Amino acid sequence: MSLTPIKTPVIAKRMFPNYIWDIPSSNKTIYLTFDDGPTPEITNWVLKTLNEYNAKATFFCIGKNIENHPSIFKNIINQGHSVGNHTQNHIKGWNTKTEAYIKNIEDCKKQLSKFQAKNTKPTAIQLFRPPYGKIKLKQGKQLTTLGYKVVMWDVLSFDWDKNVSEEICFNNVISKAKSGSIVVFHDSVKASKNMMYALPKVLDYFSKLDYTFKAIS
Repeated sequence: MSLTPIKTPVIAKRMFPNYIWDIPSSNKTIYLTFDDGPTPEITNWVLKTLNEYNAKATFFCIGKNIENHPSIFKNIINQGHSVGNHTQNHIKGWNTKTEAYIKNIEDCKKQLSKFQAKNTKPTAIQLFRPPYGKIKLKQGKQLTTLGYKVVMWDVLSFDWDKNVSEEICFNNVISKAKSGSIVVFHDSVKASKNMMYALPKVLDYFSKLDYTFKAIS
């Protein structure tokens, strides 16, 4: 059983105040995010589902996947969603020397820049989420100096966890998310079963409560 909490404790947010954990708002707004894509079939399914609810989201993309599936990445951009950096090869910051880690992120940035639409805000490619949430303090400080915004999360769906059922994945989100929450899903093969069950239900649940879904900008 994972020791990682579904909802990020307040103490963690206070320990790392320079990272973005949520986006407090007086409006009913939730920020859905998707890690690890773009992935054939799955990412386009996510885009179609989001469009049905007029929802915008933020996709933290792996550089290698952008290279391999540029047309899917372009679909994300063209449909008005935000994109962020998730490293070139989905590497763990804790296991990587800072110089190599920063280079891997910069390699991903090149892919993001290559396919970015002209009407996309330049700051969009400066959003960064560390794979597994594992990043050294030195790495985080250097990224901040380089102009990156490190985006973490308020709620994890646990869609990737094979020990989590579809129903629990859905309940993880609706029981913990609130206005301003940044919620993590994955547009990956590993997470697809739970994510494809939970996402439409999450969109429907919060839409009926008059929430809107926005991209991080």
